[in-house]
Amino acid sequence: MKTISVITPCYNEELNVRDCYEAIRQIFDNELKDYQREHIFCDNASDDRTVEILREIAAHDPAVKVIVNARNFGPMRNTFNGVMASRGDAVLLFMPADLQDPPELLPQFVSLWEAGNEIVYGIRAVREEGRLMRNVRNAYYHLLTRFSEIKIPPGVGDFQLVDRGVVERMRRVRDGYPFMRMMTFECGGRAVGVPYTWRARKKGISKNRAAALIDQGLNGLVSFTSAPLRIGLYAGFALSFASIAYAVINLLLGLVLYQRLAEPGILTLIVAMFFFGGVQLFFMGMLGEYILAIYGQVREKPVVFERERVNFDGTPRS
Repeated sequence: MKTISVITPCYNEELNVRDCYEAIRQIFDNELKDYQREHIFCDNASDDRTVEILREIAAHDPAVKVIVNARNFGPMRNTFNGVMASRGDAVLLFMPADLQDPPELLPQFVSLWEAGNEIVYGIRAVREEGRLMRNVRNAYYHLLTRFSEIKIPPGVGDFQLVDRGVVERMRRVRDGYPFMRMMTFECGGRAVGVPYTWRARKKGISKNRAAALIDQGLNGLVSFTSAPLRIGLYAGFALSFASIAYAVINLLLGLVLYQRLAEPGILTLIVAMFFFGGVQLFFMGMLGEYILAIYGQVREKPVVFERERVNFDGTPRS
């Protein structure tokens, strides 16, 4: 029998982990009974009862495996570590504990995988969220796909079923801050998309706060696009053109209205100094993001440090 691995990252999800486990188990008991199940929960150092509940589930179901991190390493590193620990013939990279990505699509994903597709990805065609966040996400994904060499439809997240061969190619990517939703397409393979509705969370609140979302978004832009540098180049050209035009206008005004101007040039110098000082600081910060990414890469730290593994063969890795 072929094995399908399902990766569920979690942090303080005591209200949801049991529901997520039951939803996946029922799908395999009914629609995917010809496949073995491997459900890996990756706990990011929760401080509620999440780990306790997962230990109870794993004690009664050997198909459930648990990884407990030594501290919170963020959702991307946590999920990627779980994918690397999987052993399935195909791996669902991300099954959220809150079930916002619908688990009932898994049988369709498996069918498309069996048809020869190495990457079966979900497309969030409809989002059950506020208009502001929906527009911000759409703008970000448009920017990400517009400036990337890797072409994927907007709205593709980590909700993807990928072949073991793709996972092994991903293992060869030495990235301290993995951005999986693009990494799979970078590794290559026959791919097909499935549109679906991204549902609103029913229990608890999202642990992915605004600062974390910004950090993840910047990581995707820096890792897989030239967008920040291209924007800097275009802005530099625009500012240079505007500066030349402004200088010419001031020269003409000075020649025509010289007698009426009091202390000519003072206001221009003050405005120019503060404006271009701000522009320089902005682009220095942008270059700092690339330097920070390089720094994280050359240090070659493990993606996460683990505290404990449950239902895995062998000893925990660090």
